[in-house]
Amino acid sequence: MAFSRRTLALATAAPLALALTGCMGGGPIPSASTPITQAEAQQGADLHPQLLAEFGGAMSGTQAAYVEQVGKNIAVQSGLGNARDSFTVSLLNSSVNNAFAIPGGYVYTTRQLVGLMNNEAELAAVMGHEVAHVAARHSQRRQQAAQQNSLLGAAGAILSGILLGNSAIGDTLSRTFLQGSQLLTLKFSRSQELQADDLGIQYLTKAGYDPRAMSTVLSSLASQNALEARLMGAGDTRPPVWASTHPDPASRVQTALAKAQGLPGSVTNRDSFLTRIDGLVYGDDPAQGMVEGRQFIHPEMRLTFTAPQGFYMLNGTSAVSINGQSGKAQLTLAPYGGDLSTYVRQQFAKLGGNQQQLAPSTLERTTVNGIPAAYGMARVTSGSSHVDVVVFAYEFAKDRAYHFAAMTPAGSSNVFNAMFQSMRRISASEASAVIPRRIDVVTVQRGETVASMARRMAFDDAQVERFRVLNGLASNEEIQAGQQVKLVMRAR
Repeated sequence: MAFSRRTLALATAAPLALALTGCMGGGPIPSASTPITQAEAQQGADLHPQLLAEFGGAMSGTQAAYVEQVGKNIAVQSGLGNARDSFTVSLLNSSVNNAFAIPGGYVYTTRQLVGLMNNEAELAAVMGHEVAHVAARHSQRRQQAAQQNSLLGAAGAILSGILLGNSAIGDTLSRTFLQGSQLLTLKFSRSQELQADDLGIQYLTKAGYDPRAMSTVLSSLASQNALEARLMGAGDTRPPVWASTHPDPASRVQTALAKAQGLPGSVTNRDSFLTRIDGLVYGDDPAQGMVEGRQFIHPEMRLTFTAPQGFYMLNGTSAVSINGQSGKAQLTLAPYGGDLSTYVRQQFAKLGGNQQQLAPSTLERTTVNGIPAAYGMARVTSGSSHVDVVVFAYEFAKDRAYHFAAMTPAGSSNVFNAMFQSMRRISASEASAVIPRRIDVVTVQRGETVASMARRMAFDDAQVERFRVLNGLASNEEIQAGQQVKLVMRAR
């Protein structure tokens, strides 16, 4: 959760999603062979800065330059005009495994997904898949369908959807806070995903890369998704990945592998890739706050709180969400004029949006660990669903307040009481003790095993499983002396 004037401006501006529905229009969608049009380029240029703000900003330096180079090299294979100049490739400072593209040749991958990859061919595969979405105009086609199906709906429906678990970190409690990327980068249909995989494989082989890289990176992503679900105890109710534009990678692994059979291309550039990503931040960036088990700690904002037992947290650029079967909540901020009661009422009004007037039925003032606070509750009815919405706000300075927006089944709002009371300021020494995790590329020495290497990972749980998924190793696959592998270590 990295709040700044930029992200605050985004949170209070007209939602990208609503703006997009106006600019898409009802005109014809260009074919896949048509070069990027001026209208598409302008649309992408308009939305690009706001997407960067939502996803932690674009990284710079040698790692970002490397991703850009690989992305542009693969974009050339699409045949879309002067693709090298027409495409903008960004490495995002985000801890979610994701990549996406928007009209106009704007392609994005997160550092977390790059850290999951094991060679340059896999990076090219992901970039090629996203370039294919641009070439095939998949975003425009999904947007057109979404408008026809009235995707946004009423605020009450969104509230119910969140209660039922149909949300991700980028979603919030109403259209007022709906992150633009959620509409802009909708989940593509299965046929569109397969088409993008197919085109991406064609781009790979044209560039000389091993075309099997598409299947191996999909396999790693599927394994990571499954591991995260197990670690969160989610089972069949796996939490959706933030802005997950590419559902169900597991079902596409064998299809991609079959498509690659017999195609030319053998370049993987594994060692050079690992050298390039050595030192890449893994997981949360302290500048955006860090989730450590059930604790969220933000060294720059000087705050921490603890989620309820049985809940998991997902940290985004402009909010941190707390999710469980008995309720959901988000911590975020909004413009603050110095009066907590007014602030709480304003947040209820925003949650209700234009479709439903929402106001607290009760409003109380209190103090939490020395911090002035105020909270209110309202009961919302949507069809047969009855939910309680709580806004709990804290004044950290005369011009700065943070608040939880929480929702539970009616009568169950006390599930978050302990979390509301756990909010506190942290000291300078506590803040300085927060150290990020980073990718550390090491060479396996004689006698070292998966188990011995995994013990060096900077995690308290599932070390072997994390090591295997990070390095694309099967459950029975061993490592060899002289082999380069990735570890996750604490390092500034």
